[in-house]
Amino acid sequence: MTDASMLPRPATLVSGDSPRLDGINSSGSSGGRRVRVGANYVPSTSWFYSWLDLDLDDVRRDLDDLAELGLDHIRVFPIWPWIQPNRSHIRPRAMDDVASVLDLAHERGLAVCLDLVQGHLSSFDFLPSWILTWHSRSLFTDDTVRAGLRDYVRTMCRTLGAHPALFAITTGNELNNLWPSNETSPSESLAWAQDLVGIVAEEVPQVAALHSLFSAAWTDPGHPFTPVEAARVGDWTSVHSWIFNGPTGIAAYDDEICLSWADYLVQLAVASADDPHRPVWLQEVGAPGPEVPAEQAGEFARAVLARVLDEPRLVGVTWWSSHDVSRDLVDFPEREYDLGLFTTDHRPKPVAAVLAELVAQGAPNAVERTRCVDIPLSVTHLDEQNDARAALAAGSAWHRSWVQERREGPVGVRFVPSV
Repeated sequence: MTDASMLPRPATLVSGDSPRLDGINSSGSSGGRRVRVGANYVPSTSWFYSWLDLDLDDVRRDLDDLAELGLDHIRVFPIWPWIQPNRSHIRPRAMDDVASVLDLAHERGLAVCLDLVQGHLSSFDFLPSWILTWHSRSLFTDDTVRAGLRDYVRTMCRTLGAHPALFAITTGNELNNLWPSNETSPSESLAWAQDLVGIVAEEVPQVAALHSLFSAAWTDPGHPFTPVEAARVGDWTSVHSWIFNGPTGIAAYDDEICLSWADYLVQLAVASADDPHRPVWLQEVGAPGPEVPAEQAGEFARAVLARVLDEPRLVGVTWWSSHDVSRDLVDFPEREYDLGLFTTDHRPKPVAAVLAELVAQGAPNAVERTRCVDIPLSVTHLDEQNDARAALAAGSAWHRSWVQERREGPVGVRFVPSV
């Protein structure tokens, strides 16, 4: 639908190897196993509204903060409706801006995962006017919207996919947060994900093609996004761990229930995959307040990461977020303001030191989870009559059993459907 003559300049090509998979399991600086360590890039100035009048000097300063910690990657979040404000119009200048951010990241040795459909960010949903109000229709189920999305994803991939900074492209951030305002069903959301991931894989085969869902896919009965979609679509499984999604309702932040929540979700992801070697990426993890006191955020981060870093299939850890949100901006949930590694005036916070320490030391040796908690559940047969995902939620009997075993050391999950 987009006139090729109107596309922006191709992303700058710089000589060097693709950062997609090279070195993920090679030696780190201390001689140990390497796991990617990075940050979800939240601009320090004007949050994601900065895309509207991008200041590259601001971006340079932000990325310098991250590079100085030794981080090796970021996630970048363009805003979908600002790039495709009309179904037939994809803005060249907006894609130029994304290319410029990729250039700056590459100059600093930061590899990039590019998320496409935003979609949902920090409680705000960004959707184009051509699917709202008079044009109200679901982005998951409406054929016309899906055609527009295919054009958007294909154009972004063709324009930016050759950039040497890219190691992954994700369909979008926590797309299941766009339900229930956009209706869908398990079969429809699965087909939607397979469709868009397939376009990424076709257009940019040299990067990891990924799909992003938050933890409700594993823990919420009736949720129309399932473990099969989360753990069997795309090249890796992405995990988003937030202790306010259940654990802090039943335990303090420093209880094993909370400290091991990220590891538990990673183990659910491993157990849900049909390939026992499928990579898992802890794509979002943070220390949210008020659940985690600000003065304890560093120790919380250290304890959480210590429980997950020895998982053999883990390819990366990406902290949410790079920078705090300015309190000049209103209507954010309170916890969203202070999740950064850096303040808005570029002062490092305690978690920044924890990540720098991890980079310097390298990841520990991998430990295969030979001990497993067996859960009598089939993740491939979930429907309205047989949806037992409550058995996986925080505080369930099976979760508590797993946590008790985790207190004694690494432990996995094994699904053993009853006959």
